[in-house]
Amino acid sequence: MALNATTDLTHAPETVIATLADRSFAEHLTGIVSGTLKSFEVAGDTAAAFTLTTVRTLPTDRAPEIARKFVGQTVDVTQVESWSAPAADGSREATLKVTVGSLPVSVSGTESLTATPTGSVLGLEATVSSSIPFVGGKIASAAEPFISKALALQGAKVSSWIERG
Repeated sequence: MALNATTDLTHAPETVIATLADRSFAEHLTGIVSGTLKSFEVAGDTAAAFTLTTVRTLPTDRAPEIARKFVGQTVDVTQVESWSAPAADGSREATLKVTVGSLPVSVSGTESLTATPTGSVLGLEATVSSSIPFVGGKIASAAEPFISKALALQGAKVSSWIERG
């Protein structure tokens, strides 16, 4: 299942990256979905290439029933973003990998942060997949809207976080 989303932001790429790499922002975002931030690690200098690894424990009450059968009340979601060094205009790309607890469901793809005359655009192109025989496609299809909403929420909340100072 394909995930594609873009969010127009009125902030420069370096400000967006600083927000994405801010533990307080990650805690805020996790709290919005009633989760717990288990770990947050920035490996490298955000002014250059770096990797951001976030592990959240999230409730499964909004997850599709077919997924809840496999994971229970909560699930650990690990998100790894390997961001490139910025281009001259501040634009960047990242490889994205999301794993969902012990489920054989994953998300892989790319994120882009593109400078624009009015700020930047945060984009996502990814695929949700599952390796469970026979029901993997159903699980991936059921998980796609859940995962898509979570990743879109991140993009949507960046601006409000920056604007609150």
